Amino acid sequence: MNSLIRSTARCLRAGAAVYLPRQADGRVLSASARLLCAAADLQKDLGNMVKKDKVVVFMKGTPAQPMCGFSNAVVQILRMHGVDDYAAYNVLEDQDLREGVKVFSNWPTIPQVYFNGEFVGGCDILLQMHQNGDLVEELKKLGIHSALLETEKESK
Repeated sequence: MNSLIRSTARCLRAGAAVYLPRQADGRVLSASARLLCAAADLQKDLGNMVKKDKVVVFMKGTPAQPMCGFSNAVVQILRMHGVDDYAAYNVLEDQDLREGVKVFSNWPTIPQVYFNGEFVGGCDILLQMHQNGDLVEELKKLGIHSALLETEKESK
């Protein structure tokens, strides 16, 4: 909480307006320094969030109650591999987080999955990795043993 207060105070001291570079059509845009500071702080916070845990998911809803089919698919894929220990952030609770993570990753959709601070992709990418076996290998790099390997051994 103290870091939030310090960050807010720093933004307030930054001034009332910031002028952005002249646009191609000659317009000069201005924006609130507070807004720009908040956006910069959010990007920094997102960088810390994705590095804090081995697996991080930005999703609609929670793992216990996904609020869209794509988020549910990501949760189910991770569950099939026995990945239960991951950070999940519900973007429906915070519009700034929802938009900020899209800018951070340069990826337009939610859910978004990160491994060791690196953007992996959304539901479609995770599903493809699951189907072609790459997900097992990526989890192994994280020190996570996929539960699907145990299932394969038991069926043989």
